[in-house]
Amino acid sequence: MPCAGKHILLGLSGGIDSVVLLHLLATLAPRLEFQLSALHVHHGISPHADDWAQFCLDLCAGYNIVCKVAHVDIQPLRERLGIEAAARQLRHAAFAAQDCAFIALAHHADDQAETLLLQLLRGAGVRGASGMPAARQQGSRIVIRPLLNVSRAELLGYAQHHALHWVEDESNRDESYPRNFVRHRVLGLLQEKFPACRETLARSAQHFAEAAELLDELAARDAVDAIDRETLAVDALSRLSVSRAKNMLRYFLHQCGAPMPQDKQLEQMLRQLCSARTDAAVCVQFGNWQVRRFQGRGHLLPLLPSFDPALCLPWQEEEALFWSPLQKELRFSRHQGEGISLRKLQSARVTLRLRCGGESLRPHPHAARRTLKHLFQELHVPPWQRERLPLLYCGEKLVCVVGVAIAAEFQAHADEQSVMVA
Repeated sequence: MPCAGKHILLGLSGGIDSVVLLHLLATLAPRLEFQLSALHVHHGISPHADDWAQFCLDLCAGYNIVCKVAHVDIQPLRERLGIEAAARQLRHAAFAAQDCAFIALAHHADDQAETLLLQLLRGAGVRGASGMPAARQQGSRIVIRPLLNVSRAELLGYAQHHALHWVEDESNRDESYPRNFVRHRVLGLLQEKFPACRETLARSAQHFAEAAELLDELAARDAVDAIDRETLAVDALSRLSVSRAKNMLRYFLHQCGAPMPQDKQLEQMLRQLCSARTDAAVCVQFGNWQVRRFQGRGHLLPLLPSFDPALCLPWQEEEALFWSPLQKELRFSRHQGEGISLRKLQSARVTLRLRCGGESLRPHPHAARRTLKHLFQELHVPPWQRERLPLLYCGEKLVCVVGVAIAAEFQAHADEQSVMVA
């Protein structure tokens, strides 16, 4: 992989794996002419967390490499996700916030074997059993795992040969964590009977990865013209056998960045999307996501929090406001002659509110006045959005339903300053 002139960011925990990878990359950087830096994620879980962060800073200083420490707080996520999943999610977010071309992680062959066993014990499918890829596109950067074919024993030998120093995380000995139990009990026992079990498990993970690629190719063919951003045509699913339909549904969810649901949830999702009566309010929730159906399409949505129906948010000509019912930022941009008349909008206090029932507006100068209920039906606004959409008011006059329609009497003329809200 050509790296000249590129920036590689190393995930540095201070453990032996990442310390070895730091030594290797620091040795290669001058020869291959890439920029190297490190990121240490400070979870604050261990009483030694501060010492580990300082160790990483001092270690990188010895290589003359920039090292950043990202402090994260797992407490808000701990109860819902558990310690390991919360820490993992926050690590991903910390790396996503960095500017680099490559993210280098120090996972090795033993990690791959442990991951495969854990995934199989969780009942994972082909994709889950494919383990960790050696390289994967993640947004605008590539995540690489250069040590994936190297065993833990080989890393230890390298570290000892080069007199490297590292820290030991005491939690790695806690067998209440599933990974540690597999590492210390299961793999050790397997190795007594099958000395090459780590290599063979890693090879199996590669076979699963190849099978997952073939299933993705099949799903991509089945999904031609069926997927449009976060929506999927239900009739495309209905034409397929159950196995192929489930495969395409998994492919759709994966393409949208959603986690894989459990088998029962996936079967329920497929059944409701394809078989529920036309007017049924289909909604299948899995984790922090949900799939709904509207006008012949399945819609994948993040699970939104509850909201205060009496919410009233003043607008004082800010460029942006956060609208919590939709968990999105509303942008107010200035224009000339399109959108809402700024002059009329400045005639009274401007607020953002939610529907309370009975609202109506005239969407065009020559159109009849319509209730929002009928307007939403005419414009095919999904039902689950209708109660969360922001309504912009000037005094007690409804100016617009953001993203849907502007009241005729507030629409800007060609020669006046205006505001667009989106």
